[in-house]
Amino acid sequence: MQTIKKTVLPILLSTIWISLSEFVRNTFLLHNHWIEHYQGLGLTFPEQPVNGAVWGIWSFCFAIAIFIFSKKYTLIQTTLLSWFVGFVFMWLVVANLGVLPLEILFYAIPLSILEAFLATYIIFKFNELSK
Repeated sequence: MQTIKKTVLPILLSTIWISLSEFVRNTFLLHNHWIEHYQGLGLTFPEQPVNGAVWGIWSFCFAIAIFIFSKKYTLIQTTLLSWFVGFVFMWLVVANLGVLPLEILFYAIPLSILEAFLATYIIFKFNELSK
């Protein structure tokens, strides 16, 4: 039971937060930017259920990475390291493939930092509560 409280629950709650944050940001706030950018490339923006499932896996992996980083670093250090690994690396790859609409970064950067911070905060709070 202690393992669930100390490990599984914080990772799952962080995964839920990350998934919701990604969904709201990319479905409601930035959806038109993605659609228009992909149309300009002659492509269709990938919105199939399998794409959502892969983003769910990404969210879970991101939460696991945050959990691991939280064992060694402070809240702010974990947030910044997680954000860098989770988002900056992803944006570099997506930009390299030519499918990143650069205008979204004005919104995506602060929102992704908030996403990483709250996911990290969830994990840190559970670490404190389970002591």
